[in-house]
Amino acid sequence: MSTPQGFVFEIPPRLTVLDEEGVLVAGKSPPMPDAKACELYRHMLRARLFDDRLLKLQRQGRIGTFAPSFGQEACQVGSLAALTAKDWFVPSFREMAGALYRGAPMKSVLLYAMGYEEGSIVPEGARDLPVSIPVGGQSAHAVGLAWAMKLQKDPGIAICYFGDGATSEGIVYESMNFAGVLRLPTIFFCQNNQWAISTPRRLQTASETIAQKAIAAGIEARQVDGNDLFAVYQATKDAAELARSTGMSTLIEAITFRRGVHTTADDPSVYRTKTEEEAWAKRDPIDRMRKFLTVKGAWSDAKQGKAEEEINAEIQQAIADAEAFRQAGPSPLMMFDHTFSYMPPYLKRQRDEAERAFTGRDVMVGVSTKKQGQGSSAVVGELEEAKD
Repeated sequence: MSTPQGFVFEIPPRLTVLDEEGVLVAGKSPPMPDAKACELYRHMLRARLFDDRLLKLQRQGRIGTFAPSFGQEACQVGSLAALTAKDWFVPSFREMAGALYRGAPMKSVLLYAMGYEEGSIVPEGARDLPVSIPVGGQSAHAVGLAWAMKLQKDPGIAICYFGDGATSEGIVYESMNFAGVLRLPTIFFCQNNQWAISTPRRLQTASETIAQKAIAAGIEARQVDGNDLFAVYQATKDAAELARSTGMSTLIEAITFRRGVHTTADDPSVYRTKTEEEAWAKRDPIDRMRKFLTVKGAWSDAKQGKAEEEINAEIQQAIADAEAFRQAGPSPLMMFDHTFSYMPPYLKRQRDEAERAFTGRDVMVGVSTKKQGQGSSAVVGELEEAKD
């Protein structure tokens, strides 16, 4: 289909560079040197190990709910590695791997999961937005940023992330339509992980592909193997070059799988089978990349062990820092403050009731220190011993 701008819109074949066994597809070559591939592999591993530890912390009651990026690391690390620090990163709520790659401290991720606003603070000068919970809403933020950059003649672009379920939200199409009409440099990155919470892809949309939804908006469409770091990197690099040179946006559909829970409040065994999970486990992005690098001689068991040791030490330090902040941090009673210039009587009564309930308790871990004579450090020690 041609447009007045002269573009012909079609969906090229799904891009794959590394197959499920970590072998280059015939005629394909790595889009980066081995050293960079090792660096990106380590970033994926770092996110995976942190994700695993976060789940344990949540089950121990030490953090609140969160949305794991387990299985989707190549989508996030591969795409962001193809961009620059001058490009805007606009996440939804499952982009922990991407946030870490962009420099978010692990401590901040932990604080956010503990319910602290401090966890959403973006470092000065970073072109990163905080987590966005409303499904699909961040797509409008990305387009607004892209429009501002175009008006200011800023060469940056904006990339926003969402899942397959979000493409059924009106705001996602409206954002793509707006970007198409005004030729705004935006990459719409859909992580099609096969499940919109418990709704399978086949029931979420009747469209043969999600990528083809770009055609109606007059923007480019690409579909890639989302568990292939090289394919994701190449597709995003191409989309970025197109955006910078022409202003044309691209919708990238990355085929992947949410290997874990939707959030820690979810139980996927209720709606999907072990057979499906085992089939996708064989396509894991981290395993695939490790196989490739090992055969190339760029990675080894020794390097793996060293990387895991360093990452686990970093995680442990971040946990200690976050929990120290929590113990010395602001009282939960702050939730009653700064809402009104003068606190209404009903709110004052609620605050007084909460204060009485909190007295003598370590409210952060839910254990009565008054009755049991234990400090928070003793409680945390018990939890450490309980971790599996």
